[in-house]
Amino acid sequence: MVEHNGAASPVPGLVLAAGTGRRLGGQPKALLAYRGGLLVEHAARVLRDGGCDPVHVVLGAAAREVRDRATGLQWCVLVDNPSWPEGMGSSLRVGLESLAPLGAPAALVSLVDQPGIGSDAVARVLAGAAPVSPGTLAAAAYGGRRGHPVLFGADHWPAITASATGDQGARAYLKAHESGITLVECGDIAAPYDIDTPADLRLLLDDLPGAERT
Repeated sequence: MVEHNGAASPVPGLVLAAGTGRRLGGQPKALLAYRGGLLVEHAARVLRDGGCDPVHVVLGAAAREVRDRATGLQWCVLVDNPSWPEGMGSSLRVGLESLAPLGAPAALVSLVDQPGIGSDAVARVLAGAAPVSPGTLAAAAYGGRRGHPVLFGADHWPAITASATGDQGARAYLKAHESGITLVECGDIAAPYDIDTPADLRLLLDDLPGAERT
């Protein structure tokens, strides 16, 4: 949350959901079934329920199908990334550009393919980084290792946008500014596994014990 005229204002959230799921045989991760809906719907709700507002979702591969099928995203701002084949970096650029007109001091960024990271982790990162300002850099940590979601203060957006290439996203920027990142441990409330391969699809099963997900 951000203090504004004595009142707390929400931090906007950004879900990167444009990939084609190449290692999944071309199944866009946004369209994977999860908890009675789509994975992209779940990812957006996690940010909202964790305290982010508004929530922007970057679409790319199968964007039209996602728009048609993801009826639970009507409350979000859907942003198309025509350059999605270039990698996650292009989605981060497009997403931050879509948020720029809001004048927000920061944005919390998450990935569509990490359903083990829930709203509790989002809320903890926001609280752990408070008071949020344009100079803020913060991220969830798991056993001391930096992960998602990541909170980017607006002062960092131009350099991140300039350096985000391929599938690296902001990795190089974060590594270069590691000493200035506030790490908020979330390993006790979230698990940062990715849905990358067909074998990982089992992680989307609701009846899978938590210990098997890590």
